[in-house]
Amino acid sequence: MLIKTIGFLAGLLTTVSFLPQVIKTYQTKRAEDFNLLFMLLFTLGLIFWLFYGIIIREWPIILANSVTLVLNFILLGMKMKYKKK
Repeated sequence: MLIKTIGFLAGLLTTVSFLPQVIKTYQTKRAEDFNLLFMLLFTLGLIFWLFYGIIIREWPIILANSVTLVLNFILLGMKMKYKKK
């Protein structure tokens, strides 16, 4: 039980850490400081972590990476929407 709690806590903290950036990007309508290659590689890593969590049936990994993936897709969408022309 302690191991699962540690996993959920780690997932919660790393996932919640994305919220301030999503909020700030939405408020400022600026995303040019995000490196697109970094964001794409990070998204790919999240997808593999999600698949890994599903394969081994570990809910802390599945939940944390699912939510972080959604937040990262939101940031990617804002990166595309707010890019300078």
